Amino acid sequence: MDEDVFRGKLKQYKDTVYRIAFTYLRNQADAEDVAQETFLKLYLREKPFPDVGSEKAWLIRVTLNACHNLRRSVWFQNRAELPENLATAFETPQDNALYAAVFSLPEKYRVVILLYYYEEYSVQEISEMLQRNPSTIQTQLERARKKLKALLEQKGGFHYGQTTIQAAHGTNSDV
Repeated sequence: MDEDVFRGKLKQYKDTVYRIAFTYLRNQADAEDVAQETFLKLYLREKPFPDVGSEKAWLIRVTLNACHNLRRSVWFQNRAELPENLATAFETPQDNALYAAVFSLPEKYRVVILLYYYEEYSVQEISEMLQRNPSTIQTQLERARKKLKALLEQKGGFHYGQTTIQAAHGTNSDV
């Protein structure tokens, strides 16, 4: 791959890849390692992608696989856990609070919320990426919304959370 083309792809996808890795691993260093591994695979890939959507889906799938591989490794399972750091780069405190609430969800819900709302994938696309049934993804989204609603109600009322969600994602749907 041409170095200038790669730099453009790195700039375009670095936030997405890092955010997914961080969401899975909850550790900045591990997320950076997975992102680096993912982009190395992209750089070494010789076969071109048919379109931009395929390329992004491939990057997400490679990121998820690298996260799973890292979490299954003996090293990862035997290390001491450090305190979680939610230092995020959002512009407003409301966005930080919303992301913190999303981040506190169990992994299976956190990932589908991230892919659906932050990355704007459809249920069908998420089911293909995660290799799960679309109805499973839909159920996980529904349960994640309920859990997120409960968390936001505990942290200052649902109106606050709904306003934040609508502003961040341009939706008027109930959570």
